[in-house]
Amino acid sequence: MAEKQLEQTLVLIKPDALKNSITGFIFSQLSELHTGARFAATKIVNVSRLLAEEHYVEHKGKPFFEPLLDYIMGKAHYSEENKWKRRVIAIVYLGDGVLDRIRALAGPTNPHQAREERPGCIRSLGTVVPLKDKDGKNIGERLDNLIHTSATTEEAEREIKLWFVPHDIPPMMRVCPTEICPTHYYYKEGRLYDTYEPGSMLLLAPGDMVWKTDLEILRSCGTGECKKGRLNTVAAKYLINRVKV
Repeated sequence: MAEKQLEQTLVLIKPDALKNSITGFIFSQLSELHTGARFAATKIVNVSRLLAEEHYVEHKGKPFFEPLLDYIMGKAHYSEENKWKRRVIAIVYLGDGVLDRIRALAGPTNPHQAREERPGCIRSLGTVVPLKDKDGKNIGERLDNLIHTSATTEEAEREIKLWFVPHDIPPMMRVCPTEICPTHYYYKEGRLYDTYEPGSMLLLAPGDMVWKTDLEILRSCGTGECKKGRLNTVAAKYLINRVKV
C-alpha cells in the first residue's frame, strides 16, 4: 500500500483535448518535474453511458446532464462515422499535495475565467459552448475545459474506484483497501446474479481482487438491500472496454 501521507487524484484527459492534440502539453504540465506527482495508473477508456452517468451522478436531472454525458462520451466532438475515436485518458497520480498542485495547473473550471485569472494554465486553452433545447431556448453552457481533476480527497477516492479496478494500480501504489472476491457476480440491466443468465456479463469471479467497498455493495445486493444506483457504480468499472459503446 502507498505511504499514507501521499495523496491520490484522478485526472481525465477529455475528448476535446484528444481531438485538438493537446495531450502532449497536458502531460508535460502534469509531469513529476512540475507537480511532484507520479503515475500510479493510466488507461484509455471508451466511455459507456453507464460510466458517464456514474461519474456525473451529482448532475443527474439537470438540464445540461445529457449534453454533459455526450461530452465525456466523445459524442460532442466525434461523429458517428468517427465514433471509434471517442475516448478518454484516465490517470491516477500519487504524490504529496497532489490534489492542490494539479488543480492549480489545471486552472478554473470555466475556460473563459481560466484565461482571465490563470493565463497559460491548461484550461485556458478550452472553450465554452452555448446549449439550447429543441426549441432553440438557451438552457446553459458546456464547458469544454480539456481535463477533469478531483477536487477533494473523498472525491478522488470515489472517482479512482469508479474508473480503475485494483489490479490497474501497482500494489505499492494502491491507497484504498482491497479484498479477494469469494464468488461469482454477473450483471444484466441493473440487476445482479450469482449464476450466469443469458445476456449477463461476468463482473467478478472467485479469486479476483476487488475494492473492499465494491464487495460490500455486492454483498448488500445479495441480501436485497442494494439500490440500483450503488450497483451501477460497481458495475461501471468492471465493464470498462468490454462492450462496444
